[in-house]
Amino acid sequence: MANFITRRAALAMLAGSATLPTTARSAVAPWTKDQSIPMIGMGTWLTFDVPPSDEAGRLARVSVLRAFFEGGGRFIDSSPMYGMAEDTLGFCLDRLEDSPVIAATKVWIPSKDLGMEQMEASRQLWRIPRFDVMQVHNLMQYEGHIETLREMKTAKEVAAIGITTSHGRRHDAFARLMETDESLDTVQFTYNIKDRQAEERLLPLAAERGMKVIINRPFQRGALIERMKGREIPEFAKEIGINTWPQFLLKWVISHPAVTLAIPATSQLEHMNENMAILKTPMPDPATRAKMVEVFEA
Repeated sequence: MANFITRRAALAMLAGSATLPTTARSAVAPWTKDQSIPMIGMGTWLTFDVPPSDEAGRLARVSVLRAFFEGGGRFIDSSPMYGMAEDTLGFCLDRLEDSPVIAATKVWIPSKDLGMEQMEASRQLWRIPRFDVMQVHNLMQYEGHIETLREMKTAKEVAAIGITTSHGRRHDAFARLMETDESLDTVQFTYNIKDRQAEERLLPLAAERGMKVIINRPFQRGALIERMKGREIPEFAKEIGINTWPQFLLKWVISHPAVTLAIPATSQLEHMNENMAILKTPMPDPATRAKMVEVFEA
């Protein structure tokens, strides 16, 4: 995969805002040689964990997913550990014909031999022909599962393979794999305006090696939104189309030049429309990103 940020630019980000690239990025990022992808994806942890008995709840998720696609979204991420989320997704996608979904899930089971069964079960739950992205979740049974994923990619049973984590304690192991495993196409980890640990190694490494970066927990499970409640949106943020704190936090994440997309999760139609609206407004440049951090930390 081709790099979408140079090593020099990525490393410059660690030295301070004065040395950052001086232009804002667009709201789409390269995905393949001939394709770009909107930088807002959708996560499904908790928000799509709806049992079949709750048909009204599932139909409400159909509306949320429709708004996601109509707003330009394509990338959806799930996992077999997310309860009924994958089954709910299948229910929703069945009711949204010809959806432009880029489907991503994970293998998360201690046994390599059972990994194929789990991935096939996920595919059936989603009701799709194949996954676009398959990831080893939280590095569980990495050596065994990545071998299977390489074989699947060679056989064109999956388009891209990667690894995920949502815990800072795994960053060292994560970075070592990014440095040594040339088969990895995607990496998924946590990055938000409070938790900026990924700027130290993971983001520069991903940029250097041309890996697609999927960001989870951009709102820190809602805690960052709660922290900003009651405060006034600064004028400089309003000038680039930021009207709410979730938009402020999300734009900050996706404007990092090494980030491919973020995957906020929501079950609320209003919140989905709010998220997708930022794709139509300007992204903050590096100087504005630095001001946003100052506002958050004030």
